[in-house]
Amino acid sequence: MGLIKMTKYRTLLLATIGFNFSFLIWFSFAPFTGPMAEEFGLTTAEIGILASSAIWMAPFGRMLTGWLSDKFGAPAIFAIVLAYVGVFSIGSAFAQDYSVFFVLRLIVATAGITFVIGIQHVAEWFEEENLGLAEGIYAGVGNAGAAGGALILPRVFGTDWSGPLFSTNWRAAFFYTGIVSILLAIAYYTLGEAAKSEAKRQATKENTNFKGWLHTATRYGTVVLAAAYIMSFGLELSMNGWLATYYREAFNQDNLVIASTFAATFSIAAGLLRPFGGYGSDLLARKEKNILPFFEGQYREQWTFLGLCFIVVMMFAMTLAGLSGVLMNAVVVGFLVGTGCAWAEGAIFAQVPAMFPNDSGSVAGVVGGVGTVGGIVYPLFYSAPWLSNLHIGYSVTALTMLPIVALSAWVFRPEIAKIANTAGFVRSTQEGTTVASGDD
Repeated sequence: MGLIKMTKYRTLLLATIGFNFSFLIWFSFAPFTGPMAEEFGLTTAEIGILASSAIWMAPFGRMLTGWLSDKFGAPAIFAIVLAYVGVFSIGSAFAQDYSVFFVLRLIVATAGITFVIGIQHVAEWFEEENLGLAEGIYAGVGNAGAAGGALILPRVFGTDWSGPLFSTNWRAAFFYTGIVSILLAIAYYTLGEAAKSEAKRQATKENTNFKGWLHTATRYGTVVLAAAYIMSFGLELSMNGWLATYYREAFNQDNLVIASTFAATFSIAAGLLRPFGGYGSDLLARKEKNILPFFEGQYREQWTFLGLCFIVVMMFAMTLAGLSGVLMNAVVVGFLVGTGCAWAEGAIFAQVPAMFPNDSGSVAGVVGGVGTVGGIVYPLFYSAPWLSNLHIGYSVTALTMLPIVALSAWVFRPEIAKIANTAGFVRSTQEGTTVASGDD
């Protein structure tokens, strides 16, 4: 038992370090949008496209790697992703043509798919009653890698950088983070163990077929959590890639380090506070405490729903803070938006493995993959040329979230929530064929 317990916490540590760095290298471009735009001649709208493009590969990539993690085990899949991401990050440091650079950074941006690999890995080792906290620690500290990138990279690779290989700071940053990624790949493959027992490994592996994936992907629980993840994690992705530009352009803040530091306050909240979201969900479930009577008995659902509502309110507040013209108002509200993201994300991924214990990788892949769509779409709202100013995009984004909140309210009702892991929008027969249906 002692060895299992030690390996369980080693798994959590290994997954957290791997994902933290994945997040850092995923958004390593964000602190350098200014000098990159100057070198390649990019407009503000084109910077918005670059921020959006960092997410383009994530939806399909997360769905695929979630399934692959269930089938082949997390250590091998995590190591493969870290290794090729490192190689292409190194390649992007040498790119002189913007088209080549853009394609290479698209591939580097697939570092974000490691999220579902770590979710699956942690779920294979932790018990249901502690899953919310464990997944919250993993994802929360991991997501804070974006803050690490915003705080560390522009300081280590400053505007006066003059290294042995590069005189351009962002090229040096991409090269050296690529080297670290390859080293982490070796460490993960060497030290990682797929599951706490062979029985657990086999139970997970047996469900990795397309019919089983289609069944879990279309359950009410999977669909609503994926939609909720669009407006929480998708929002976080979009803000990580945009806020440094927003603070610089909307408030005429020319200091790259200061703008990146302000942006990092959001990433710190969205990342490091995520365990609070998972722990709150665990606590309500253990104590069987109702905080929203109309969702009586659905304790994790209540906690998730409150988090989603908080995000919507804070996004409207983000517009008001920007229109005030006071930079610090926007920074403070941005921190609160990050807090809402952390709350909802931790709650969502407390529900995923608890609801689907033997399909956690596949379901995490669907939820995590679909959730990244927000990171693709929302930056286009923030930088849209038809907006009167850069502050209005946050309210536009909040309006698009209201249908997701309404869907959550429907699925989280006790009569639906109790069957949300078996009933769905596609009905599965015992033979595995499917027909369209509203319920099971």
